[in-house]
Amino acid sequence: MKIIILDRDGVINHDSEHYIKSVEEFIPIDGSIDAITRLSHAGYKVVICTNQSGIGRRLYTMKTLNDMHQKLYDLVENQGGKIAGIFICPHTPEDNCDCRKPKPKMIIDICNRFGVDNKSDLMFVGDSYRDLETIMAVGGIPVLVKTGNGKRTIAKHKLPENVLIFDDLLHFSEYIIHKED
Repeated sequence: MKIIILDRDGVINHDSEHYIKSVEEFIPIDGSIDAITRLSHAGYKVVICTNQSGIGRRLYTMKTLNDMHQKLYDLVENQGGKIAGIFICPHTPEDNCDCRKPKPKMIIDICNRFGVDNKSDLMFVGDSYRDLETIMAVGGIPVLVKTGNGKRTIAKHKLPENVLIFDDLLHFSEYIIHKED
């Protein structure tokens, strides 16, 4: 089974240091919906894995988060694509939960849900070092996009040699789809 895991804020939609707190603030990055649709058409199950501490900080409700995700589902489905699932961690860093990235529990849960045994081919596309650490903890392939916090991550951290770097999610999708041709 081919699965691509995506971070949300900064990869699919524009991020904000003040959090994305409403459906109106959830604005896709140019090309990201096309990228998800293309990956879906190419036979990939696209799964989103996202920390959403705004819930734990009481900046927005679970209903608001569900409404944002429904907007995302609708945008992708209107283009003929599909999102296989969205996994969230609603906790703050202070909660010290098991599911908050960079801990790998959400990745493990995704693997269990979709029957992924071989994690070495599993790719996680993110924009932060925390995203890279999360997938590396299970032996998967880290992918960094330069959108969101991506450029800052490149400037701030010494990246592992196996990190794949792309301008954005659309460029990643084109690479991975053409790599299979």
